[in-house]
Amino acid sequence: MITIANPIYDTVFKYLMEDERIARTILSALLKEEILRVEVRPHEYSNGQKESLSIFRIDFGATVKDPDGEEQLILIELQKSWLPTETLRFRQYLGVHYQNPQNIVADSPDRHALPMVAIYLLGHPVGDIDEPVVYVRHQAFDYDEKPITQGIPNKFIDSLNHNSIIVQIPRLHGKVNNRLDKVLSIFDQSHVCGDNEHFLNMDEKDFETADADMQPIFHRLLMAASSTEMRLNMNVEDEYFSIIKEQEGKVYGLERDLAEKNTQLAETNTQLDEANTQLAEANTQLAEANTQLAKANTQLAKANTQLDEANTQLDEANTQLAEKDGQLRTMVKMLIESGLSLETIAGNLKLSIETIKALLK
Repeated sequence: MITIANPIYDTVFKYLMEDERIARTILSALLKEEILRVEVRPHEYSNGQKESLSIFRIDFGATVKDPDGEEQLILIELQKSWLPTETLRFRQYLGVHYQNPQNIVADSPDRHALPMVAIYLLGHPVGDIDEPVVYVRHQAFDYDEKPITQGIPNKFIDSLNHNSIIVQIPRLHGKVNNRLDKVLSIFDQSHVCGDNEHFLNMDEKDFETADADMQPIFHRLLMAASSTEMRLNMNVEDEYFSIIKEQEGKVYGLERDLAEKNTQLAETNTQLDEANTQLAEANTQLAEANTQLAKANTQLAKANTQLDEANTQLDEANTQLAEKDGQLRTMVKMLIESGLSLETIAGNLKLSIETIKALLK
């Protein structure tokens, strides 16, 4: 067995891809196209500034030779991540390319953008996709979902869309079926040296039978494995990621506590909503009762008014009756003074003698 440095580490991968010939070999295998020239392009994000989750990024300008023999310059954005990373940061990095005026072909009539391919080397699987390498290509369709072939490829469309290649490093299982499998075998983590993830054990036969393109890759990784500085940098990465994992554990705990508190808060809000609903119902019932009471008070007020009117009428009737009694008493006295008997007066007035006597009291 031969021990090589593990290129999943940023420091080793950077050292590997700094070799132009090796970069052409790896990128050609991934794109399945012949790359004539490749150069590293400057980018805005610095790999030296570690964030909460590490993404190592290299941008390339590659001259590709198509099947017709024509040369075309394309952009390749290669991003490598050890840990599961939010897609937002990947999208932010892509946005830099779309906003960069240097990626516009200035001398083109329609000022189209350079075609771009995004390559993701992931140290974690993506869902349940078993294929270690996933190619995502855009395609144009008409209304009936039929592919459009006339006029395709189109520089305008290619300026606004890009293809992607996703490599799931944990899905590499040592099977070499094609050129790409052979190149990606250097990332196969099943070759890790026991508990030391810094190095991979490769079969010596792979070195002996390696072609002219693979030999430089093996030799450069051998040199990295023997470099004291490289091993020191890998230790630094280990320490960094151990801190990150610890922080993620704390963050996960805080997120879990926050989720529980949010659940409790939601339950409390639900109970509060129920209480508010019951209070609203009680207020509605109270309002109805108050309305009924108001109606009853209105009816009582009407009844009191009618009673007052009846009492007034009764008082008036009593007054009139008293006046009539007074007039009748006066008349009876006058008749008696004129010498008429009680019987005669009673007969004339059509009253009983007892009534006449009562008036004289």
